[in-house]
Amino acid sequence: MTIRKLLPVLTPGLTLSCLVLTLTGCATPGPNHLYVAGPERPEIISDHAAAGIVTMDVPSFLQPRESLLGVAYDSFTDHLFLRLAPGNAFRVVDRPDRSIKREFTAPEVPATGGGDIAIRSRDRHLFLGHPTNPVIIEITLHGKFVRAIPLADTTMPVAGLAYDQVRNVFHVLPGDDPNALITYDLNGRRLGRIVLARDVFPGTLAFDSDAREFYVQLRPDCRLGVFDGQGRLQRILDQPRPTAPASFDVGPRSFLRLF
Repeated sequence: MTIRKLLPVLTPGLTLSCLVLTLTGCATPGPNHLYVAGPERPEIISDHAAAGIVTMDVPSFLQPRESLLGVAYDSFTDHLFLRLAPGNAFRVVDRPDRSIKREFTAPEVPATGGGDIAIRSRDRHLFLGHPTNPVIIEITLHGKFVRAIPLADTTMPVAGLAYDQVRNVFHVLPGDDPNALITYDLNGRRLGRIVLARDVFPGTLAFDSDAREFYVQLRPDCRLGVFDGQGRLQRILDQPRPTAPASFDVGPRSFLRLF
Protein backbone atom coordinates (compact mmCIF):
# COMPACT_ATOMS: atom_id res chain seq x y z
CA MET A 1 0.00 0.00 0.00
CA THR A 2 1.46 3.34 -1.00
CA ILE A 3 1.35 6.52 1.09
CA ARG A 4 -0.89 8.18 -1.50
CA LYS A 5 -3.49 5.45 -1.22
CA LEU A 6 -3.14 5.28 2.53
CA LEU A 7 -3.54 8.92 3.54
CA PRO A 8 -7.34 9.13 3.15
CA VAL A 9 -7.95 6.10 5.35
CA LEU A 10 -5.49 6.72 8.17
CA THR A 11 -7.00 7.73 11.45
CA PRO A 12 -5.39 10.73 13.18
CA GLY A 13 -3.81 8.53 15.83
CA LEU A 14 -2.12 6.38 13.23
CA THR A 15 -1.03 8.98 10.72
CA LEU A 16 2.11 10.30 12.38
CA SER A 17 3.47 6.98 13.60
CA CYS A 18 2.87 5.22 10.30
CA LEU A 19 4.33 8.03 8.22
CA VAL A 20 7.43 8.13 10.37
CA LEU A 21 7.89 4.41 9.86
CA THR A 22 7.00 4.35 6.17
CA LEU A 23 10.52 3.49 5.06
CA THR A 24 10.85 0.61 7.50
CA GLY A 25 7.24 -0.53 7.78
CA CYS A 26 4.35 -0.05 10.14
CA ALA A 27 1.91 -2.38 11.86
CA THR A 28 -0.92 -1.70 14.25
CA PRO A 29 -1.84 -4.54 16.62
CA GLY A 30 -5.13 -6.35 16.45
CA PRO A 31 -6.60 -9.35 18.30
CA ASN A 32 -4.32 -11.91 19.91
CA HIS A 33 -3.81 -15.24 18.18
CA LEU A 34 -2.20 -18.49 19.30
CA TYR A 35 -0.45 -20.68 16.72
CA VAL A 36 0.09 -24.34 17.53
CA ALA A 37 1.92 -27.01 15.52
CA GLY A 38 1.53 -30.48 17.03
CA PRO A 39 2.60 -33.96 15.99
CA GLU A 40 -1.04 -35.01 15.55
CA ARG A 41 -1.33 -32.94 12.35
CA PRO A 42 2.15 -31.84 11.27
CA GLU A 43 0.86 -30.50 7.96
CA ILE A 44 -0.87 -27.52 9.61
CA ILE A 45 -0.31 -24.78 12.15
CA SER A 46 -3.62 -24.31 13.93
CA ASP A 47 -4.71 -20.70 14.41
CA HIS A 48 -6.75 -19.89 17.52
CA ALA A 49 -8.16 -16.49 18.41
CA ALA A 50 -10.63 -14.88 20.77
CA ALA A 51 -14.25 -16.05 20.77
CA GLY A 52 -16.21 -14.95 17.73
CA ILE A 53 -13.20 -14.43 15.47
CA VAL A 54 -13.08 -16.76 12.49
CA THR A 55 -9.66 -18.32 11.89
CA MET A 56 -8.09 -20.60 9.33
CA ASP A 57 -5.37 -23.17 9.80
CA VAL A 58 -2.08 -22.29 8.15
CA PRO A 59 -0.18 -24.92 6.15
CA SER A 60 3.26 -25.79 7.51
CA PHE A 61 4.35 -27.27 4.17
CA LEU A 62 6.18 -30.01 6.10
CA GLN A 63 7.31 -32.85 3.89
CA PRO A 64 7.18 -36.47 5.10
CA ARG A 65 10.87 -36.50 6.03
CA GLU A 66 10.85 -33.07 7.72
CA SER A 67 10.33 -32.44 11.42
CA LEU A 68 9.48 -29.20 13.15
CA LEU A 69 11.55 -27.99 16.11
CA GLY A 70 10.03 -24.59 16.86
CA VAL A 71 7.64 -21.85 15.74
CA ALA A 72 7.81 -18.06 16.10
CA TYR A 73 5.12 -15.62 15.00
CA ASP A 74 6.04 -12.11 13.89
CA SER A 75 3.07 -9.78 14.27
CA PHE A 76 4.87 -7.04 12.37
CA THR A 77 4.95 -8.95 9.08
CA ASP A 78 2.25 -11.56 9.85
CA HIS A 79 4.77 -14.30 9.10
CA LEU A 80 5.40 -17.60 10.86
CA PHE A 81 9.04 -18.67 11.22
CA LEU A 82 9.55 -22.43 11.40
CA ARG A 83 12.74 -24.03 12.67
CA LEU A 84 13.28 -27.41 11.05
CA ALA A 85 15.54 -30.35 11.85
CA PRO A 86 18.49 -30.66 12.06
CA GLY A 87 18.27 -27.22 13.68
CA ASN A 88 19.77 -24.81 11.17
CA ALA A 89 17.04 -24.94 8.51
CA PHE A 90 14.20 -22.42 8.43
CA ARG A 91 10.96 -21.81 6.56
CA VAL A 92 9.00 -18.55 6.58
CA VAL A 93 5.26 -18.90 5.95
CA ASP A 94 3.16 -15.90 4.95
CA ARG A 95 0.03 -16.40 7.05
CA PRO A 96 -2.43 -14.32 4.97
CA ASP A 97 -1.20 -15.75 1.66
CA ARG A 98 -0.86 -19.27 3.10
CA SER A 99 2.35 -19.58 1.09
CA ILE A 100 6.06 -20.08 1.63
CA LYS A 101 7.70 -16.67 1.76
CA ARG A 102 11.23 -18.04 1.74
CA GLU A 103 13.49 -20.80 3.07
CA PHE A 104 17.06 -20.51 4.25
CA THR A 105 19.84 -22.25 6.13
CA ALA A 106 21.88 -20.60 8.89
CA PRO A 107 25.36 -22.06 8.31
CA GLU A 108 26.79 -21.04 11.70
CA VAL A 109 23.95 -22.60 13.72
CA PRO A 110 24.77 -26.15 14.86
CA ALA A 111 23.02 -28.78 12.75
CA THR A 112 22.76 -31.12 15.71
CA GLY A 113 19.29 -30.50 17.09
CA GLY A 114 17.80 -27.68 19.07
CA GLY A 115 14.27 -26.57 19.66
CA ASP A 116 12.35 -23.43 20.51
CA ILE A 117 12.74 -20.22 18.53
CA ALA A 118 11.87 -16.60 19.36
CA ILE A 119 11.73 -13.42 17.30
CA ARG A 120 12.26 -9.72 17.98
CA SER A 121 9.65 -7.98 15.87
CA ARG A 122 11.36 -4.61 15.47
CA ASP A 123 14.14 -6.08 13.31
CA ARG A 124 12.99 -9.73 12.89
CA HIS A 125 16.14 -11.11 14.44
CA LEU A 126 15.72 -14.74 15.46
CA PHE A 127 16.91 -16.24 18.74
CA LEU A 128 17.63 -19.95 19.09
CA GLY A 129 18.66 -22.14 21.95
CA HIS A 130 21.98 -23.92 21.37
CA PRO A 131 21.36 -27.69 21.36
CA THR A 132 24.00 -28.57 23.98
CA ASN A 133 25.33 -25.38 25.62
CA PRO A 134 23.74 -22.64 27.79
CA VAL A 135 23.81 -20.22 24.87
CA ILE A 136 21.26 -18.25 22.85
CA ILE A 137 22.21 -17.75 19.19
CA GLU A 138 21.09 -14.59 17.40
CA ILE A 139 20.67 -14.56 13.61
CA THR A 140 19.06 -12.23 11.09
CA LEU A 141 15.80 -13.02 9.32
CA HIS A 142 17.90 -14.39 6.43
CA GLY A 143 20.10 -16.63 8.58
CA LYS A 144 23.22 -14.48 8.97
CA PHE A 145 24.97 -15.07 12.28
CA VAL A 146 24.94 -12.07 14.62
CA ARG A 147 26.31 -13.35 17.92
CA ALA A 148 26.26 -16.07 20.58
CA ILE A 149 24.91 -15.04 23.99
CA PRO A 150 26.21 -17.19 26.89
CA LEU A 151 23.74 -17.44 29.76
CA ALA A 152 25.09 -16.77 33.24
CA ASP A 153 24.72 -19.05 36.26
CA THR A 154 23.64 -22.18 34.39
CA THR A 155 25.15 -25.19 32.69
CA MET A 156 21.95 -26.33 30.98
CA PRO A 157 20.93 -25.58 27.38
CA VAL A 158 17.77 -23.59 26.75
CA ALA A 159 14.56 -25.62 26.55
CA GLY A 160 11.79 -23.05 26.04
CA LEU A 161 12.58 -19.52 24.82
CA ALA A 162 10.51 -16.34 24.43
CA TYR A 163 11.38 -12.72 23.66
CA ASP A 164 9.74 -9.90 25.61
CA GLN A 165 8.92 -7.23 23.01
CA VAL A 166 8.21 -4.61 25.70
CA ARG A 167 11.10 -5.07 28.14
CA ASN A 168 13.58 -6.44 25.56
CA VAL A 169 14.64 -9.43 27.65
CA PHE A 170 14.65 -13.21 27.23
CA HIS A 171 12.41 -15.58 29.17
CA VAL A 172 13.75 -19.12 29.40
CA LEU A 173 12.48 -22.49 30.55
CA PRO A 174 15.55 -24.40 31.73
CA GLY A 175 15.72 -28.08 30.97
CA ASP A 176 16.64 -29.12 34.51
CA ASP A 177 13.91 -27.38 36.56
CA PRO A 178 10.31 -28.53 35.83
CA ASN A 179 8.52 -25.41 37.07
CA ALA A 180 11.03 -22.56 36.85
CA LEU A 181 11.14 -19.62 34.48
CA ILE A 182 14.27 -17.45 34.29
CA THR A 183 14.70 -13.98 32.78
CA TYR A 184 17.95 -12.81 31.15
CA ASP A 185 19.01 -9.52 29.64
CA LEU A 186 20.25 -9.29 26.05
CA ASN A 187 23.82 -10.02 27.15
CA GLY A 188 22.88 -13.19 29.04
CA ARG A 189 22.94 -11.72 32.54
CA ARG A 190 20.42 -13.38 34.84
CA LEU A 191 17.76 -10.94 36.03
CA GLY A 192 15.36 -13.10 37.99
CA ARG A 193 13.56 -16.40 38.49
CA ILE A 194 9.92 -17.21 39.14
CA VAL A 195 8.38 -20.50 40.15
CA LEU A 196 5.37 -21.58 38.12
CA ALA A 197 2.41 -22.90 40.07
CA ARG A 198 2.36 -26.13 38.05
CA ASP A 199 4.99 -28.44 36.60
CA VAL A 200 5.38 -27.87 32.88
CA PHE A 201 7.05 -29.47 29.88
CA PRO A 202 10.31 -27.56 29.24
CA GLY A 203 9.97 -27.68 25.49
CA THR A 204 8.20 -24.55 24.26
CA LEU A 205 7.51 -21.17 25.85
CA ALA A 206 5.34 -18.41 24.39
CA PHE A 207 4.90 -14.95 25.89
CA ASP A 208 2.23 -12.31 25.36
CA SER A 209 4.27 -9.13 25.81
CA ASP A 210 1.21 -6.89 26.18
CA ALA A 211 -0.84 -9.00 28.58
CA ARG A 212 2.34 -10.16 30.37
CA GLU A 213 1.28 -13.81 30.23
CA PHE A 214 3.26 -17.01 29.64
CA TYR A 215 1.93 -19.98 27.66
CA VAL A 216 3.38 -23.38 28.59
CA GLN A 217 2.30 -27.01 28.27
CA LEU A 218 1.34 -28.58 31.59
CA ARG A 219 2.44 -31.92 32.91
CA PRO A 220 1.27 -34.63 32.56
CA ASP A 221 -1.47 -34.14 29.94
CA CYS A 222 0.18 -31.50 27.66
CA ARG A 223 -2.72 -29.03 27.97
CA LEU A 224 -1.79 -25.37 27.54
CA GLY A 225 -1.66 -23.31 30.70
CA VAL A 226 -1.46 -19.52 30.92
CA PHE A 227 0.55 -18.00 33.80
CA ASP A 228 0.94 -14.43 34.98
CA GLY A 229 4.22 -12.67 35.71
CA GLN A 230 4.31 -14.06 39.25
CA GLY A 231 3.92 -17.64 38.08
CA ARG A 232 0.26 -17.99 39.05
CA LEU A 233 -1.91 -20.16 36.81
CA GLN A 234 -4.57 -17.94 35.25
CA ARG A 235 -6.39 -20.45 33.08
CA ILE A 236 -6.09 -23.77 31.26
CA LEU A 237 -7.12 -23.65 27.61
CA ASP A 238 -9.80 -25.98 26.33
CA GLN A 239 -8.80 -25.16 22.76
CA PRO A 240 -6.26 -25.75 21.41
CA ARG A 241 -5.63 -28.95 23.32
CA PRO A 242 -2.50 -30.76 22.11
CA THR A 243 -2.04 -34.29 23.39
CA ALA A 244 1.73 -34.35 22.94
CA PRO A 245 4.58 -31.83 23.22
CA ALA A 246 3.97 -29.18 20.56
CA SER A 247 5.49 -26.01 19.13
CA PHE A 248 3.53 -22.77 19.54
CA ASP A 249 3.70 -19.00 19.77
CA VAL A 250 1.34 -16.14 20.56
CA GLY A 251 1.04 -12.61 19.19
CA PRO A 252 -1.35 -9.87 18.07
CA ARG A 253 -2.69 -10.05 14.54
CA SER A 254 -1.91 -6.81 12.69
CA PHE A 255 -4.89 -4.74 11.58
CA LEU A 256 -2.75 -2.65 9.24
CA ARG A 257 0.63 -3.32 7.69
CA LEU A 258 2.73 -1.01 5.54
CA PHE A 259 5.96 -1.99 3.80
